[in-house]
Amino acid sequence: MLNQHKLRFSGRRELALGLGAYGAYLLVRRAVLTPAGRRRAHANARRVIRLERGLAIDLEGRVQQAVVSAPRLVRGLNAGYAALNVAFSVGWLALLFGRRDPAFARERRAALAAFLGPLPIFLAFPTAPPRTQEGYVDTLGEAGIDIEHPLLVRFYNPVAALPSHHAAFAVVTAGGLAGRTRGARRAAWAAYPPVVAFVVVATANHYVLDVAAGAALGLAARRLTR
Repeated sequence: MLNQHKLRFSGRRELALGLGAYGAYLLVRRAVLTPAGRRRAHANARRVIRLERGLAIDLEGRVQQAVVSAPRLVRGLNAGYAALNVAFSVGWLALLFGRRDPAFARERRAALAAFLGPLPIFLAFPTAPPRTQEGYVDTLGEAGIDIEHPLLVRFYNPVAALPSHHAAFAVVTAGGLAGRTRGARRAAWAAYPPVVAFVVVATANHYVLDVAAGAALGLAARRLTR
């Protein structure tokens, strides 16, 4: 039983899974991050904008107008987008692993499914984020942070807006945490995905459709890995 316990919580295995998933992500990034791929991504972004307007859900501009006049709020939103969401999701998994929690395997499977699930979409339908389109404010850029700097772009895909990984991770992580709590704390975790949705829309890093697709991806990841 001791050997089985050690195997179940193998740090080497988790590192291999994480690096393998990230490697697949970078392969997709390399395939689409070309001049032709960027042109496709901008064309697809315009398609998303037209679709949202047709559905009357193009809320990004109004959300941005409500926050850009509050610099402190914008700084907090930028920090939330750039680091806190991913750090929180990874930290939750690390906490479960460190505690040797039996729920770790399921939560890790859900996170991997949410991370790998949209890769075929990123490949077939690369989409530039709103901040690259006319009429939107790049809040990170306004703060002097160029997230498309050649050094940074080596580590992420800037034309993978649809679906939103941030929204998917928020749903996966909130589902795991809400399932362990009751009362007000459960309600607080249930509110986490809407907060993330607000952050990514207000910073013009995702469209409303990106968020909806990401949330659906997160729900599917939890159900399929149950």
